[in-house]
Amino acid sequence: MKFLENPYQTMGAGFGLAVVLAGLYMGMTGETAIDVVGMALRWVHFLAGITWIGLLYFFNLINAAFLKSLDGPTKNVVIPKLMPAALNWFRHGATVTVVAGILLYGYLYAKGGSGAIAVGIGGLLGLIMLGNVHGIIWPNQKKIIAAVAKSAADGTPAPPEMAAWGKTALMASRINFMLSIPMLFFMGAGSHFK
Repeated sequence: MKFLENPYQTMGAGFGLAVVLAGLYMGMTGETAIDVVGMALRWVHFLAGITWIGLLYFFNLINAAFLKSLDGPTKNVVIPKLMPAALNWFRHGATVTVVAGILLYGYLYAKGGSGAIAVGIGGLLGLIMLGNVHGIIWPNQKKIIAAVAKSAADGTPAPPEMAAWGKTALMASRINFMLSIPMLFFMGAGSHFK
């Protein structure tokens, strides 16, 4: 089970297992009519959304308090190692979620799906959240990571404006955290409203 030691190999195994199980499901149920495009878009939308929102909840419920508890030298080690990769998955997860969601919305509702207004409300909240990720959170976090890496490398103190960058990024992240709750409600509720 060597593939479990590498997260990318584990993810690949998960995709493979999903395909095998889908094939078994189709064989057991006799299902032959599949909306492959709709299914693929929804799957990508869900996977990317779980990545994005999972990291959003991690940053807000765990990471923010954890980073506050660290002393300066420890932050100089943790931030440059943890945050670039976490924020990379976070912002790309956001982008893929929204793009797949827009494509799925257009695809399903062009076919006459119901619940378009509810899903549209969720999608609008998702677009606002994406704007916060790329317009506020990431630019400020990028400055923080660079400042901390510079401070760690040359021993200079962090710039005084770094606290303001952190506060701005945190407030935008907290807004996204708040918006995620009604966004997820309306995304899930779309098929239940008649």
